[in-house]
Amino acid sequence: MTDAITPSPALEWRPMTTADLDGVVEVAKVSFPDHPEDLACFDNRLTLNPQSCFVLSDEQGGVHGYLVAYPWVRNAAPALNTLIDALPEHPEVIYLHDLALHPSTRGGGYTRPVVEALAQQARSAGFERISLVAVNNAAGFWERNGFKVMTPDGMAAKLASYGDDARYMERDIL
Repeated sequence: MTDAITPSPALEWRPMTTADLDGVVEVAKVSFPDHPEDLACFDNRLTLNPQSCFVLSDEQGGVHGYLVAYPWVRNAAPALNTLIDALPEHPEVIYLHDLALHPSTRGGGYTRPVVEALAQQARSAGFERISLVAVNNAAGFWERNGFKVMTPDGMAAKLASYGDDARYMERDIL
């Protein structure tokens, strides 16, 4: 007799809704324990730019990961866990605020498809690049996804709240 194997739930990326925010916060807590952000911060980003907010969801609506992005200015990064009053009038990049997967979901090939979908969306909207701040020693991961570490003037001070390993990175999407 063999043991029955329970298959992993089918997961797919879909647009984020406000009903997903509790799940997003839970994934964020386990993914970024040193960089906590409140539900209000995720709600703020979703409200400002819902078209670039996604969740990795199972058939029952459970959240296993998320991506949050929005138009922003180049060589800048919003402070952690702060609300943004409005998007910039003349954005220069799509800022990838967060990409996180629950630890049980990592290694399943889920990140590249959503990053590439974001790149296509940004390109279609006329943007030439995506920027982000890599934390938790993730610069290597982002380099494998086409991003490069950038060191613009004044950025080191802006990154201080993100931790010693924080790196500002960009990816050209022309």
